[in-house]
Amino acid sequence: MHCPFCYTEETKVIDSRLVSDGYQVRRRRECGKCHERFTTFETAELIVPKIIKNDGTREPFNEDKLRLGIQHALEKRPVSADQIEEAISHIILRLRSTGEREVPSKLVGKLAMEELKRLDKVAYIRFASVYLSFDNITQFTTEIENLRD
Repeated sequence: MHCPFCYTEETKVIDSRLVSDGYQVRRRRECGKCHERFTTFETAELIVPKIIKNDGTREPFNEDKLRLGIQHALEKRPVSADQIEEAISHIILRLRSTGEREVPSKLVGKLAMEELKRLDKVAYIRFASVYLSFDNITQFTTEIENLRD
């Protein structure tokens, strides 16, 4: 790390502490040349991958779009806001854990369907009917039968 006072590279860490409930490290440093002290903060860089849409275009992950889709499926269903936020956090965690810079939009839809299936079966069917583009009653029936199994 360069000293912000004299710009030399010779700095050493003299103290480290966890801050922000363990999500950040505060480091007290001292310059080996000018002996000035300064503080740095270190955090993990967790990147949510970009989304590759069906037409091949790429766009940044949009948490609000995911939230809106899930909330729409859960409309008038007995699921709390905390449960919805937990489901969204779980989806984002799973996207980050892929380690990929880009993921297909189908993966986001699949993860959303898994969370909805866990939260509320009716909301799952609502979401699946739009996401999987059900065209007829047979597709609904098949998906409902799969839920029963």
